[in-house]
Amino acid sequence: MQRGYALSNERNRKEIINNVSHGVSIEYPVLRGDKQIMSSTVKSIRPKAVIQIPEPPIARFLFADTRMAWFWLIVRLYVGYQWFTAGFEKLTGYSATVGSTFGVKVGNSWIFTDHLGAALIGFAKGGIAQATGPYPAVQGWYAWFLQNAIIPWAGFWSFMVTFGELAVGIGLIIGLLTGIAAFFGVFMNMNFLLAGAVSINPIIGGLAILLILAWRVAGYYGVDRWLLPLLGTPWTGSLAKEEAQKSKQTTPPVPSMG
Repeated sequence: MQRGYALSNERNRKEIINNVSHGVSIEYPVLRGDKQIMSSTVKSIRPKAVIQIPEPPIARFLFADTRMAWFWLIVRLYVGYQWFTAGFEKLTGYSATVGSTFGVKVGNSWIFTDHLGAALIGFAKGGIAQATGPYPAVQGWYAWFLQNAIIPWAGFWSFMVTFGELAVGIGLIIGLLTGIAAFFGVFMNMNFLLAGAVSINPIIGGLAILLILAWRVAGYYGVDRWLLPLLGTPWTGSLAKEEAQKSKQTTPPVPSMG
């Protein structure tokens, strides 16, 4: 029995040595015990250089080509409109939806009220009520979050939700930091869904994820067309300054007369 186990263990060692990638040297005395064998195996499969897989052409066309900016403008305006109208309704109590209900009082303001936080408390309790039963729509951990983190500070969160929705809506409509605005929109969508409120959240949440992927061109017909080159990115710096420096370097010197 022990002799068979020893033969099997020796066979495994030989297979590991034979499967090691080219260019990796292994000293046979190191392979003593299971830990040493595992360590040598991990070292053999670890990449020796950084490999970047380029984007496929269709992804570059959809998410990084200004020829698709018109499409993302439509998506951006639709999602921004939904967020702005929702925030405006919470702020004023009046509907900003284009149509027959425009300007009609549809509820109480979340902010200008004698009972600050009451509307959000009602929303949170509705989510907590859905956390019971054999197939709860709200997970227990999120019901705990609503009970212990949202309801006690409902007034503060009422301000955050109301002005957050307005900020996301305005940012998307005018194309100001589109990717960041879409990200915070998705964040709120996720929390509404976790609280059991489906409504239009999956639709505008999915569209906002696409806007995040297209952040480079989604705001091209908007403020981002001028703002992003000025700000640049943390990994490139200001693109406008970089272009100015390049132009200075490539400009030939003017010959002096005389």
